[in-house]
Amino acid sequence: MSPNGSDRSPRRTMRRKLPQALALGLVIATATGCSANDLPRLGLPSPVTAEGPLVLHMWQGSWIAALVVGVLMWGLIIWSVIFHRRSRTGVQVPPQTRYNVPIEALYTAVPIIIVSVLFYFVARDESKLTAVSEKPQHTVNVVGFQWSWAFNYENTENPDPANLQAAYEVGTPNEAPTLYLPVNETVQFRLTSRDVIHDFWPINFMMKMDVVPGVVNRFEVTPTVKGEYKGKCAELCGVDHSRMLFNVKVVDRAEYDQHLKDLRAKGQTGAVPSGITTMGSEEK
Repeated sequence: MSPNGSDRSPRRTMRRKLPQALALGLVIATATGCSANDLPRLGLPSPVTAEGPLVLHMWQGSWIAALVVGVLMWGLIIWSVIFHRRSRTGVQVPPQTRYNVPIEALYTAVPIIIVSVLFYFVARDESKLTAVSEKPQHTVNVVGFQWSWAFNYENTENPDPANLQAAYEVGTPNEAPTLYLPVNETVQFRLTSRDVIHDFWPINFMMKMDVVPGVVNRFEVTPTVKGEYKGKCAELCGVDHSRMLFNVKVVDRAEYDQHLKDLRAKGQTGAVPSGITTMGSEEK
C-alpha cells in the first residue's frame, strides 16, 4: 500500500500504462501508410536500374526485421529492470523459473522462423537478380585484369567475327575506362578474368559479381536513369586493387551507337583477350 493509504502504487500504475504506451507506439509506426520508397536508403545509393529497387527493398526489410527484434529485446530488458528489481525493504529471492518447456521451445522456434523468412526472401530476390535471357538487347564482355578493366561491346566470351558492332575499350591504372550503356535497354554482362579473381561492381547498380579465371559469370541490368556513375573492383586482388576503378555513363541510344562508332574509327574493333578464349588481336 502506498503512503497515502491507496493500494494503487506508482509501480502498479506504470505497469498498467507501459503496455498501452508500447501499443500506441506500434500503431503510430504502422498506421502512417509509408511505402518502401518512403523509407530511408540506410546507406545505399539511389537505384538507377530496374533491378535496383529489389535490392533496396530487401535491405530495408532486413533492417526493419532487425529493428523489431532489437526493440523486443530492449523492451524485455527494460521491463525486467523496472518491474523485477528487488524491493528496498524486501529480502526475499524473486520467483525463479527453471525447465519451462514452452519458453525454451519459443526461444528455439522464433530464431528458426526469422532465419527461414529471411532465407525465403533472399532466395526469391537472388533468383530474379541472377536470371539472364538468351538474347539480351546488348552484350558486354567485361574483362578484369591486373590492374584495370576492358569492355568488349556487343561481344561475348566467344565473339562473332562477323559482328560489325563489336568494339572494345581498355583502361589502365592511371586512366580509368568508361563503360557506356544505353538507357532503358537491357544489357547482359559476361564477366571473365585474365589472371586472378576480381569483382565487377557498378556501385549505383546495386549489383556486383565475381570475375573468376576460367569461369563466365553473367548478370543483366536495365539502366533507367541517365548520368555518370562510379565503379570499382570489390575483391582484394593484389597490390594495386584500389586502382581498379572505372566509370559508367548511361546515355541515349544514339550516343551509345556513336561511342561504338568512335571506338571502331580509332581501330578498336573486335575485342581484347578475355582469359576464356582469344578475342581479337593480341597487339591491340
